[in-house]
Formats: sequence, C-alpha cells, structure tokens
Amino acid sequence: MENVILSQNKHWKNKYKNLYKRDIFEKLERNLQTKHIQVIQGIRRSGKSTLFKLLINHLIQTVDPEEILYINLDDPFFTPFRDDATKFYDIIQTAKKLTQKEVKYLFLDEVQNMKGWESYVKSVYDSELFTKIFVTGSNSTLLEGELATLLTGRYLSVQVHPLSFKEILRINKIDTYMQIVEQKPKVLKLIDEMMNYGSFVEVYDHKEEFRRDILTTYYQTILLKDCVSNHAIRDVKSFKELSFYLLSNITSLYSYNSLAKAVGINDKSAKEYLSYLEESYLCTELKQFSFSLKEQQNAKKKVYFNDNGFVSLSFKFSSNHGKLLENLVLTELIKSGYEVYFYNKNFECDFIAKNDKHTIAIQVCYELNDANRKREFNGLNKLPFGVDEKIVITYNQSEELDGIKVIGFWEYFG
Repeated sequence: MENVILSQNKHWKNKYKNLYKRDIFEKLERNLQTKHIQVIQGIRRSGKSTLFKLLINHLIQTVDPEEILYINLDDPFFTPFRDDATKFYDIIQTAKKLTQKEVKYLFLDEVQNMKGWESYVKSVYDSELFTKIFVTGSNSTLLEGELATLLTGRYLSVQVHPLSFKEILRINKIDTYMQIVEQKPKVLKLIDEMMNYGSFVEVYDHKEEFRRDILTTYYQTILLKDCVSNHAIRDVKSFKELSFYLLSNITSLYSYNSLAKAVGINDKSAKEYLSYLEESYLCTELKQFSFSLKEQQNAKKKVYFNDNGFVSLSFKFSSNHGKLLENLVLTELIKSGYEVYFYNKNFECDFIAKNDKHTIAIQVCYELNDANRKREFNGLNKLPFGVDEKIVITYNQSEELDGIKVIGFWEYFG
C-alpha cells in the first residue's frame, strides 16, 4: 500500500505539469471556500482526474503538499478491498505514517469502486476530520442510492465533459472572434477533428493514426466496467449489440419495442440496457418536447452519444457529415448547460434547447441549399409554441432570413 500511495501522490515532490485549464475549474476554485464535499461526475477519461490535479496545484500554493492525499480507487491494488469501506482508515493511516503529517484535503478518484464509500465520507465529514473532501465518479447514479441520501445537504456536485469547442480553441491560442475569422481554415479543421474523433483530451493529444484505437479502448471499458460489471449483465452479447445498434442509428426515432426487436430481446431489457448506457454517461436519450409529461414518456425517442469519437466507431466519416454535425451540436448544447428535447409531429425540429433564461429552436444542417432550405425553415416556422430564438446551425454558412438566423458552428459555439 505504501508504494501505491507514493506513486499516486507525486505532488508531494512536484507540481503536476502539462495540464489543460478547464472552464469549470473557476467554479471548483470558488467552491473551495465551502466545507461541502465536492463531487465531480462524468464519463471516464473526460478530465475528472485532471481537475483533481489542477485543484491540488492550486492548493499547494498555500497548503503543505504532504497534507493533501489523492487516492485513485481504479487502481487494481484496491480491488480486494472493494467490499470493505473500512479500508479507507488504513489508507489514511498509511499516508500519515509516510508523511508524518495530518491529511487535511482528501481526494478520492472513481469512488464508486468502493462499496459503502458514502458511509465513510459522511462519517469523516460530520466529524470534521478533513478540511475538504473531493470525490469523482463515472456513474450518474453515484448520488442516487439509499446510502448516497446520507450525504444530502453535505455536497456540491458538478459534471465534467470532454473538451468543449471553446476549450479547444483556447488550447490553440484562438481566444477572440477576430482570431477565429483570421484563422478560419485552422478552425474548420478543428471542427472536422471534433466531428470525427470527438474531444477527449488523450484522443485530442494523439496523432490521427492512434485515435480510433484509443476510442475503441474507452468504449469497451465503459461497456464492460461501468455497465456489464456494475449491473451484473448476463446477456453481454445482446447488450453490446444494442449499444452498437444505437451508435449506428443516432438521430433516428425509436421505441423500446423497436430496439428490442432489432437485437432480439424484450422491451424491459432494452429499456434497462439503455438506462445503463446513460448512467455511464456514454449516451443521452432525448424526449419529444411536450408540456405533457405523460406524452414525453410515451412518445418515441432519439439517442445521441456524448462524444463524437464513439459515433465514428460506427459511421464512415465521408458520408455522414450531417449526423456527425448534429451529434456534435447536441454535445455542445449539453456542455453549455441546456436541457435539450426534439420535436417531431408531422414535421421535425432537431432540438428545443432550454435553460433558465430562454428557449431556442435549432435545426442542424451541414450545408443549406435550395433542396433542403424549405424543409429546415419549416421545422422552425411551424412550431405550435413560442420560442425566444430560431436558429439553423450549419458547418460554415451564415445569413438571416424571416427572423431565422443561419449561423456556422464555429460562430455559434466559438
């Protein structure tokens, strides 16, 4: 255990280097002023551990580095202890023995791997054993279980996503609208890369020849570790087939019955399997926009994947620009904090995006032309309810006509 702890706490000797600053970091920095447990949730490899390292780098400006303990519970060393949360006490004691210091800041990465972690965290929070506790998890149900209710009122939670378009622009030192316009060819190339390979940091940092292999590893790990293992799925073959079917049919309407028929399972299993994929943050199920909750639940639905890199594992890049751009727009809307629906009754509107301030109706069209212009505009003009803004997001076209703004992806999200 001593060697594992030493290997995971390199900040005891040096600051962490080569980290990308994330937009959400400012919020986490502000939250340091509270004693609440900081929970960071999100899909695997989206940057949760990087945020921990950024927070540690910030803390060691004023705190003794050896008073900060980081534990990655995804390490195979901890596998034998996963049913025994009392091992946390052994870990803390071992760290104190190594440093001869009290632990003031505790960072627990992938905490869902330790059964009963909630009881331990509540106990040490209530006893004020640490100044601040931080946890990450790769499952959206992390704070929904019976034990997790113990922490009600004791935590602040944020969700982290793969890099946003704005973050990628900043990494490339493109910070202003003028710079975007001046470097348009480079910006469009960055959009092409996001459409085809997504925006996981590790994928972004590697050459194109390695990206598909990395994405395949991510995809398989999420399926097997976060879904099959966590939920004890027995029919692994059907579960994988359903996931791949969804990958191949993003933007398409479906019912649980149609999904079940497609892979030869029953409706209940199809619904459960899809919920497991959502819980792991792999995909997002969109509902029909309606003021009736019952209608939302009963109507057909659509699925999108939370990073375009996964979509590329199914699609051939050259012939699916429209679907890839639509999926990318959805992920950017989610990263921007919107609650998103679609509308499909006699005509279709791709997205109805809502937040506390306004509601936007959005069509996504890779290239607007005479053949599709009427259809795209009708999807906005025929809506039977009011919205604050009507937009057509394209790859690289801009105009305004009859109150509908046509705008390029780079301009809208840049």
